[in-house]
Amino acid sequence: MTTMAMRSWDGLLAVLRWTSMAVLVFMMVSICYDATMRYVFAAPTSWSLEINSFLLVYLAVIGAAEAQHHDAHIRITFFKDKLPTRIRAIIDITTGLMGMLFCIILVWRGGIMTMQAFEYSERVSSSLGTPMVYPYALLPIGFAALGLQFLIDAARAAKRFRHSLEQPAENR
Repeated sequence: MTTMAMRSWDGLLAVLRWTSMAVLVFMMVSICYDATMRYVFAAPTSWSLEINSFLLVYLAVIGAAEAQHHDAHIRITFFKDKLPTRIRAIIDITTGLMGMLFCIILVWRGGIMTMQAFEYSERVSSSLGTPMVYPYALLPIGFAALGLQFLIDAARAAKRFRHSLEQPAENR
């Protein structure tokens, strides 16, 4: 990976991280506002539930690439940590490629769903009538970012594997 491309990727992930934080703050404020309006003034908002449902999807799919980048997903590594470096690298390469394959499928299917929502002008049946193309578009965007991060992780694991081949047998 070139340094410039990796810095650009890190910059994109930073933008996604900051937008996710802003979305989370907005969700917190709007849910508190809706609860106050509902239980204090008996006048609930018509938009809060719908908007926050879509923003929750945003947080889940867009934040996944950032979590993968920082190795922050939950995992059990008790047995893997006891394996030799080469075997761990092979497991990481396999995991990265399988994760990328899974993301490719979700980008493909999410893209189809998004295009159909656009083509048929699908809308939520609520007072807002939000076009479904927007929340559906989050799926291919988020899983494309996650798939790219899986590819980067697999490439780093392949580099570790090549490096382990160059080391003497006693250091493996």
